[in-house]
Amino acid sequence: MDELFRQDGQTLGQLEQRFGMTRFGVMKHLKVLEEAHVVVTRRRGREKLHFLNPVPIRLVYERWVSKYTEPWAATLTSLKDELEKTMEKVYEIYIRTTPELLWNAITDPDTRSKYQFGAQVISDFTPGSRFEMRAGEYELGEGENVEVDPPHKLVQTMRALWGDDVKAEGFSRITWEIERIGDDSCLLKVTHDQLRDGANDQLYGGWPMILSGLKTWLETGELLTTPGSLMYS
Repeated sequence: MDELFRQDGQTLGQLEQRFGMTRFGVMKHLKVLEEAHVVVTRRRGREKLHFLNPVPIRLVYERWVSKYTEPWAATLTSLKDELEKTMEKVYEIYIRTTPELLWNAITDPDTRSKYQFGAQVISDFTPGSRFEMRAGEYELGEGENVEVDPPHKLVQTMRALWGDDVKAEGFSRITWEIERIGDDSCLLKVTHDQLRDGANDQLYGGWPMILSGLKTWLETGELLTTPGSLMYS
């Protein structure tokens, strides 16, 4: 299924061409996948693009897949990401928390370090201000806060610094969008775009684990301890 949503998202017309069924049939299948949050949508002008959302799949994997299969799964996932080379990644996750606590978890350096591989994000989070990501003596990234609307939306440019290969990729853009759902939950949508075609998958491959760690921390106060999640701790 995931190969149908590669590149820069797929329109309904593009998906329809891949199946021997009517447009209505494709729409019914997409509705089921959207309700399960496995597929997310994003409008670009008059087009409605569909993206595979790996976060709920990752959550199921972390709960049910044996730790002994992790190296094999990680190897196959790395191969998959290397072959797909997408231009834009969109992730959605529901978290039992308030917009204010979620915003704080995104912008507070000490809280951020608990779920993002031990990395602190240091900034005053004002429009046009600089931010940097560090883990102790390691420089992990830098960028600018382009749009700051607490506790609803944060748009940042980001350049990775942890290796010469990712430094060469230059800047990409990360958009955090928070929507209150009911009385006790939030929908967090993260869009990582402005990636070159064939960009290094290190730039976006960690998002499912980061967002899983964020959800775990806010809902339970505990750290996610899957392989890699405590990389710099």
